[in-house]
Amino acid sequence: MKDVEAGTAALACARLAQELRRLRVRTGLSMAALAKETAYSKSSWERYLNGRQLAPRQAVESLCAMAGEPPERMVALWELADLEWSGRARKAVRPAAERAVARPDSDQRDEGGPPADRAGQSPEGGVRTRLRVRALAIAAVCAVGLATAVWAAVLSGTGAGERAGRASPPAAVAPGCRAQMCTGKSPELMGCGRPGRVRTLGPQRTTSTGARLEIRYSAECSAAWARMWRSHAGDTLEVSVPGGRPQRVGAADTYDEENFLFTPMVGGRDLTGLRVCFEPAASGREECFRR
Repeated sequence: MKDVEAGTAALACARLAQELRRLRVRTGLSMAALAKETAYSKSSWERYLNGRQLAPRQAVESLCAMAGEPPERMVALWELADLEWSGRARKAVRPAAERAVARPDSDQRDEGGPPADRAGQSPEGGVRTRLRVRALAIAAVCAVGLATAVWAAVLSGTGAGERAGRASPPAAVAPGCRAQMCTGKSPELMGCGRPGRVRTLGPQRTTSTGARLEIRYSAECSAAWARMWRSHAGDTLEVSVPGGRPQRVGAADTYDEENFLFTPMVGGRDLTGLRVCFEPAASGREECFRR
């Protein structure tokens, strides 16, 4: 990362990468699928989501569109991350501060006479120059302070847009589907997987390979799905109900291995007989259980 001092956490860049990962999970798309849907390669998306490279603004906006996320907050966060990534905030302060330190005050003298005499300028000109340097340094510090305040507002959600959003929640907060209409759709995109709207059915399961599985259910959407983590590339997870079409997801790459993967939903008020099957890439032997 450019111009980031050792031991200094790049907060805006880290938060942007975290939010991009959240949106990617919401889309239900693998890294390869993201590459197909956008102008950016799979390896580029891996760098963007892991924070090794700053995502272009267009990539952020594209992911927002696919995840059904209003872009304003993410664009504001991207602008702060861009400032941090390029080092402009530090570059704005350092030269002014260095110039101010390098030029002594008018009451400092040595045996060679006044600084103004040696520099070939009047004492009044030296005073004006120092005042300008100090003003520039103060202005640069204020600019960085303003950026920090905006960053704090983005983190805490206390900006005007966030307050307005909390005061009058948009209609998009409602689930995007119910019951059979949810079958085959993403729980995140439909809003069924939001906090307070979802619970786990039964215990977590651990497979022979160490992957973890669980069944998720939203009463508000009348739909269920399965999710897994600690998986390996090539592992697949499937959820089904009697008489319904199975819904499946597979781990495609190392990024999938490190994150939650969830199946599309199976919808219906009666989920009796719901079945989840895990198939590891290593052995190909299915491990199934029911709710």
